[in-house]
Amino acid sequence: MSIHHFMAAYKRVWEGRDKAGFAALFTPDGEYHNTPFQVQRGHAALADYWARIELQRDIALDYAVLAETTDGGIAHWHVTYQVASEELFRIWAASTGTGLPDRKPGDPLPRLVLDGVLTAQFAPGGLCRAARIWWHSMALPD
Repeated sequence: MSIHHFMAAYKRVWEGRDKAGFAALFTPDGEYHNTPFQVQRGHAALADYWARIELQRDIALDYAVLAETTDGGIAHWHVTYQVASEELFRIWAASTGTGLPDRKPGDPLPRLVLDGVLTAQFAPGGLCRAARIWWHSMALPD
């Protein structure tokens, strides 16, 4: 697999909310570092992590490959989605390190934008051995 193929599949599984498809991009012991300090290892952990995708709606992801090597690469990615549950809103707010933005009971859930960089290393068989992402997010203004 090349970084171009990986990013096309990453876009497909994120926009398609496909947790099994996400896990299938990786070797059986593949790693996804969703922050510098958290890692999901193996297909079960990858699918469990990606299950939060079910709490997103109207997902749009764009990317640009920045560098390609024989066994990996680097890409910039940008995604927007509608938060579809209070649970995801709490997960997002905790992950930003800024706490919950001001919201009154009954206010609509925000549309979020995430922007980041991904590095990937591929095993000889073509599946991803390790992917690392660095990202930041914010709620889009109304």
